[in-house]
Amino acid sequence: MNPLYCKLALTNLKNNRQFYLPYLLAGMVSAMMFYMMRALQGSEGLESMRGGTPLKIVLTMGLVIVGACVCIFLFYTNSFVMKRRRKELGVYNILGLEKKHIAKVMAWEAAVLYLLSLGGGLAAGIVFHKLAGMFLYRLTGLSERIPFYVSGWGCLQTAQLFALVYALMLLYNFLQVKLANPIELLRGNNVGEREPKAKWVSATVGVVCILTGYYMAVTVCGTLDALNLFFVAVVLVILGTYELFMTVSIAFLKLLKKNKSYYYKTTHFIAVSGMLYRMKRNAVGLANICVLSTMVLVMVSTTVCLYAGMEDSMQLQFEQEIGTTLYFDSLPDEETRGYLLDQLTDAARRQGRELEEIKEYALLSFTMHMSGNEVEIYNNEDPSYDFTEMGILYAMTRVDYQKRTGEALEEIAPGRAVVASAADFLGDSLTVFGREYELAKRAEFPERLEKEFLGSMNVLYLVVEDGAELDRVLEASGFSSVGDKAYQYRMNLEIDGSPQERKAFAQTVREVLGGCWEKLGCSVGMTDSRAEQREVTMELNGGFLFLGLFLGMLFLMITVLIIYYKQISEGFEDKERFAIMTKVGMSREMVKAAINSQVRTVFFMPITVAVIHTLAAFPILKSMLLLFGLANTPLFAACLGATAAVFAVIYFVVFRLTSGSYYRIVYG
Repeated sequence: MNPLYCKLALTNLKNNRQFYLPYLLAGMVSAMMFYMMRALQGSEGLESMRGGTPLKIVLTMGLVIVGACVCIFLFYTNSFVMKRRRKELGVYNILGLEKKHIAKVMAWEAAVLYLLSLGGGLAAGIVFHKLAGMFLYRLTGLSERIPFYVSGWGCLQTAQLFALVYALMLLYNFLQVKLANPIELLRGNNVGEREPKAKWVSATVGVVCILTGYYMAVTVCGTLDALNLFFVAVVLVILGTYELFMTVSIAFLKLLKKNKSYYYKTTHFIAVSGMLYRMKRNAVGLANICVLSTMVLVMVSTTVCLYAGMEDSMQLQFEQEIGTTLYFDSLPDEETRGYLLDQLTDAARRQGRELEEIKEYALLSFTMHMSGNEVEIYNNEDPSYDFTEMGILYAMTRVDYQKRTGEALEEIAPGRAVVASAADFLGDSLTVFGREYELAKRAEFPERLEKEFLGSMNVLYLVVEDGAELDRVLEASGFSSVGDKAYQYRMNLEIDGSPQERKAFAQTVREVLGGCWEKLGCSVGMTDSRAEQREVTMELNGGFLFLGLFLGMLFLMITVLIIYYKQISEGFEDKERFAIMTKVGMSREMVKAAINSQVRTVFFMPITVAVIHTLAAFPILKSMLLLFGLANTPLFAACLGATAAVFAVIYFVVFRLTSGSYYRIVYG
C-alpha cells in the first residue's frame, strides 16, 4: 500500500480545514444523535414499562426521521465541499496524477472522515445517552431507573448507516471527477453565470401553490378537514417555496431592475445585480433553509404546546374525574338508576372517598346520514351516500337532556322535538328514520370538545318528551348500537382524593359495575379516569416533546451548516468581483454598504418566509391539536411566538458569526 495517498489525503484535510472541520463536526453530531435515538428506542425493558409501548412507537418514528435526515444532510454538505475542491483536484490532474490516483486520495479522505465522524459520534453518544434517557423519562413521568450501558445494536447500525452514506458520497465524488476534464475542474469555481430569465409561468405556479396551501390552512373547518388537507397543504407550500426562491425571486429582482429610480443607485445596483446573477444556484439553498426553519418552528411550538397544555386537555376531555357507560335493552328506570348510584356511593364510602358530583343520563346513539332535513342510518356500502354527510345522532328524553346540560326545557308535545346541532341547522321540521318531527326549539349544543373537534361533521341531538317516543325512534331505525342493548346509560362522577386514590376508585367502579350486570341485565362498557388518562397523556406528549426538541436540534444544526457553507461559498465568489469594483473606483465604504445590503437581504429572506408560512399554518395546526384534546388557542399562540423569538435570536447569532467569515474572505 502506497503511503503517499494517505499523506496527500491528510494534507488535503488539514489545508481545507475551513471546509472540513464543520463537515466533520456535523458528521460527529449526526452519528451521536442517531446512536442516542437507536439506543433509547432499543432499550431493554422499555416495552415492559408503564407507557413503554406508545413511547417506543414515538422513538421508532423519530429513528426513521433522524436516519433519513442524516443521509440527506451529509450528501448536501458534501456537495458544498466538493464544489470548493474542484480547482484543487484539477491541479492534481494537470501535475500528472491520473484520475485513478485522485480516486485513491479521495478514498483515503473518505475513510479518515468516516472513522473520525463515527468514532467521535459514538463516543459522544455513549457518554450523553443516559442523560438523554433521563431527560426523556423526566418528560414522560416515568420513574424507572436508567442503567448506564452501551447499545451494541446501536453501535452496529450507526456504523452500517454511516458506512453506506460515506460509500455513496465517495462514489458520487468519483463520478464527478471521472466525468469532468481537467480544464473544467480548474475553472469549476470561475464559470460565469448568465443572467437568469424570469420564468413568469413557473413564478405564477409557485404563487398559486403557496396561496392555495394558505387558503386550505386558513379555511379549515374541524379536525377531520385538517387531517384530510394538512399534507396536501404542506406539499403545495413546499413546492411553492422552491418556486418562490427559484423563479418568483428572480421575477421580483427583474422588476426592481426595471425600476430605474430604484435600480440606478450604487448600493441597490450592486445588491440587485449580485443577487440576480447568483439567485439561480442559491435558490435551492435558500429554499432549504426556509423549509427547515419552518419545520423547526412547527415541530417545537406544537410539541411544547401539547406538553404545556396537558391539564387543559384533561379538563376538556373529561367533564368529571370518572366517566362510565352501561348498555341496556330498554330505557333504565329510576329504580335501576338509584340502585347503581347507591352501589357507587357505598363503594366510595368504604374507600374513604366522597362523591362530590354525579351526572347521569341515558341516550340512543346512531351513525347517521343527513341530507337536508332528512336523517337516515348511514350505510357505507351505498354509493349514493356522501362521506361528508355522515354524522352522529343522539336521541334523548327531555329529562335526561336537562340532566346532561342543565338547560331547562318546557314540556314537548307529541310529534314535536327539540334539536341541538354542532353545525347550522335550518328548517322547521326534521324527518328521522321516516318519522317527521316539528321543531319546538333550538337548544344549546352540549359538547364542549365535539363542536370544535368534529367541525363540519354533523352532530345532532334529538330531544323528545319521554321514553315511549324514544322507543319509537329506535324501532324506526331498525338499528342497535351494541347487540340488542341500544340504550346507553352514562354516569360521570367527581370524587375527592389524591391521583392515586382516584385511580384506585376508578378500578373499584369497574368492579362494582361488573357485579351489577347479571342483576340489572346490562352490559358494562368502558370506564375512563382522568387520573389514569393524565399519565398516558404525559407519556405520549412527553415523548412527542422529546422528539420535537431532538429533531429541532438536528434541523437547526443542518440549517446552521447550510448557512455557513453558503456564506463561505459566496465569500470566495464575491472576493474577486468586489476587488475589481474597488480597482475601477468604488470606495471601500461603498462596497461594504453594498455587501451588507446584499447579505442581509438574502440571509433574512428564508426566516421571514418561514415565519409567514407558520402564521398561515396556525389555523390548521390549531385544529390538529384537537386530536390530542387541546383547544387552548392563546397557549398555542404563546408557544409559537416564544419559539419564533428564540429561533430568531439563534438565527441572528448565526448570521453574525457566518457573515464575519464572509467579510474576512471578501476583504482578505
